[in-house]
Amino acid sequence: MRENPVIAVDAMGGDFGPSVVVPGAINAARLHDLHVLLVGDTSKVETELNKLKLDNVRYDIVHAEEVVHMNEKPSDILRRKKNASIQVACRLVREGAADGVVSAGHSGATVACGMFIMGRLPGVERPALSAIMPTEKDPVVVLDAGANVDCRPYHLFQFGLMGDAFARDLLGYASPRMGLLSIGEEEGKGNSQVKEAYELLKMAHNLNFIGNAEGRDIFTGNVDVVICDGFVGNVTVKTSEGLAMSLVRMLKKVFTSGPLPALGALLAKGAFKRFVRTIDYAEYGGAPLLGLKGLAIVCHGRSNATAMTNAIKMGGTFVRKGTNGRLAETILANEELTRFSRSV
Repeated sequence: MRENPVIAVDAMGGDFGPSVVVPGAINAARLHDLHVLLVGDTSKVETELNKLKLDNVRYDIVHAEEVVHMNEKPSDILRRKKNASIQVACRLVREGAADGVVSAGHSGATVACGMFIMGRLPGVERPALSAIMPTEKDPVVVLDAGANVDCRPYHLFQFGLMGDAFARDLLGYASPRMGLLSIGEEEGKGNSQVKEAYELLKMAHNLNFIGNAEGRDIFTGNVDVVICDGFVGNVTVKTSEGLAMSLVRMLKKVFTSGPLPALGALLAKGAFKRFVRTIDYAEYGGAPLLGLKGLAIVCHGRSNATAMTNAIKMGGTFVRKGTNGRLAETILANEELTRFSRSV
């Protein structure tokens, strides 16, 4: 574990590429005492660097000539694009030149390269994407948020173990309250996958498992970690993001519908800005892919510079806290239960 983390940043990823990623990465390096490796086309990265103040910023450029496009299959990217920026970034982690990788590019490629280049922690069956979402109180972690659409009960069990360690280290929760997403809060509700996972989570060492959680419970702030398979998790996260954006647009429409609403909007301008900031995904940066030998953070394709800065900051915290070590310890402490769950 380095005192000053080194984060490899996929400079070519995202809808806006280096024009957004490079300033976001440089800002993270300056504000959070990090060393960033900007992985991508050197000439394009340098063009963006020339627009910035670089005093007292630790960075290097690592050339990668190929770019991943959104219509490409992750398997094809792994086989055919060895010099793609995301592949090069993941190899830097595998070789020990970086502690983690952050990308706003092709999420499937980031997950695939993380798994097959960086590799999984011992005992981890499947890495899981952990999305951080706002609530009425403190943020909640939802996992898996899309890495695994088909899961067995013991996969959900391991997601719970990883989510607990993540919430402790990254969000500072002393004893995260964990809920299993289901169609009812009573024990025995849900499909066979959920029912079996429920029994496993009840037996886990050192988990504060509070039972089933319904969709409406996610945003109350009464649960800290929500466990589900990647299909359900991805739909949940994207539905929530869509609802949040629609609410903002509807409020703006109401506020511009006449002179009195406009006056109200003027008086509530500060509160409205705080509300928008609370539900803005950029405040959380990205979703870490937990369970790898190293760190990978998957960001929105439309991430702005603020989102990239916050994602890279999260990566630095992850490394400084030794979260991967904690994940490995948690998995190994429950190894016997994991073996049992596979046989169920």
